[in-house]
Amino acid sequence: MRHGDKIKNLSRTKSHRDALLSNLASQLIAHKRIITTLAKAKALRTYVEPLITKSKENTTHQRRIVFSYLQDKAAIKELFDVISVKIAGRPGGYTRIIKLGTRPGDNAELGMIELVDFNEIYGKGREEKKETTKRTRRAGGGKKKAEAAPEATPNQPSASETGDGAPEAEEKA
Repeated sequence: MRHGDKIKNLSRTKSHRDALLSNLASQLIAHKRIITTLAKAKALRTYVEPLITKSKENTTHQRRIVFSYLQDKAAIKELFDVISVKIAGRPGGYTRIIKLGTRPGDNAELGMIELVDFNEIYGKGREEKKETTKRTRRAGGGKKKAEAAPEATPNQPSASETGDGAPEAEEKA
């Protein structure tokens, strides 16, 4: 049974896996897209997206936290100065994985992982959102109920305002 075993081990020890993901993340930040195996791309997504989220808040503390993962000053500078400005309005989902088929030598599945906001092909018609928008998970039920309720016009009182509760058509008859 594999209860609670969520980490993709990639057939490596912890230190080797951390070094691999750190290097892949630095290269992704530097080049905006990299081609690697599909398993590494999926593991990299869970590694790099929290770091990109941390880069939205440009403080010394956040820079030091991200540096503890990446160990690359050039990647930190690129992440906080260029990437965080471009993804400021996006609430998550900073990367995209595209399957590319198999590698000829060992038949490993290849995938391209890229930063979504830096793809010129898909993002041509879209404008950048500079402002961050507040997103909540609450359902907007109150607004829908207000729109669905019939509104009384000022000239005609509703049935509750006439006092007897009878429709107006019966009063005239």
